[in-house]
Amino acid sequence: MFVIFAIIIFGLLIAVHEFGHFIAAKSLGVQVNEFALGMGPVVYQNTKHETVFSLRLLPVGGFCAMEGEDESSDNPKAFTSQSAWKRIIILAAGSFMNFLTGFLIACIIFSHNSYFVTRTIDGFLGDVEYSGASGIQPGDTIVGIDGEHIWTNSDFDLVMSRSEDDYYDIRVIRDGKPLLLEELHIYKQDFDVEGQQEHLFGMKLRVEEKNALNVLKYSWFNAMDFVKMVRLGLTDLISGNAGFNDMSGVVGIVDTMNEVGTQSETITIGFLNVGYLGAFIAVNLAVMNMLPLPALDGGRVFFLIITELIERITRRKLDPKYEGYIHMAGLFLLLGLMLLVTANDILKLIGLK
Repeated sequence: MFVIFAIIIFGLLIAVHEFGHFIAAKSLGVQVNEFALGMGPVVYQNTKHETVFSLRLLPVGGFCAMEGEDESSDNPKAFTSQSAWKRIIILAAGSFMNFLTGFLIACIIFSHNSYFVTRTIDGFLGDVEYSGASGIQPGDTIVGIDGEHIWTNSDFDLVMSRSEDDYYDIRVIRDGKPLLLEELHIYKQDFDVEGQQEHLFGMKLRVEEKNALNVLKYSWFNAMDFVKMVRLGLTDLISGNAGFNDMSGVVGIVDTMNEVGTQSETITIGFLNVGYLGAFIAVNLAVMNMLPLPALDGGRVFFLIITELIERITRRKLDPKYEGYIHMAGLFLLLGLMLLVTANDILKLIGLK
């Protein structure tokens, strides 16, 4: 059941991404030749307002084919005939829709909360070295650790676990004013919590009762936190702190979603937990797709800006076919990486890795 739910989420994310391109293109006067959900052979087609709407056999992928997108066209409604700012909006619209979808999914999930844990210190579980006149005080709201913005309380563990020592520069809001507390010695220790020994930092965090405003606020905070997690993951890949085996494709993600769902206490909680992962994936796709790499929308935006600058300087029109070659090469490399990651996911799934 959760596998099906996960596949539906992926299909939804692809659909809203392509719909973002479609609605932006139509709104800005660009001719869309075909809007398709799925890939492979056509199952259903209908033409309306110069656009062919297609449903294709394989429930993976989709596309929004615009006139003149990858080739020269004399059509005034062609993508390449539009001004640069219009093309950038159209290219970015898919990622915008993914981000918006992640935010809205988070809103739905958080509407089930009865309260929210804040970043504001309500007190301490015992004696801690970092509290006092020169340290953190009750009422302080922690908004930064070692230069990294803190969006949610879960960021404390995430950011602090990346440090090589137990000394941190903590940025707080105290009495409405920002304050930097430098070189605080913060470490986990054992505390008695309702008769149980737990290994914690020792902070007690204030909670807020749920209302419509803070559902929106914490949904936004989580969406921004997802952006940060994607950025940190990319940083780890580049620096070598994470490797190929740490990457997951669709197979690995669906397996993780199924595992999270089936291990939840109830079916309702399972759907909420899988939905939360879906929100993270939506924001992940939004960020990754805007990276300045060939074949991605971010790469197209990057080349568009570079091409615009070159043409303004040289007063010569560049042939779009060369950019098309670069994106085609990038697409083949991307598909190759996806195949390798999928194969690795399958090997992990059947216990061979």
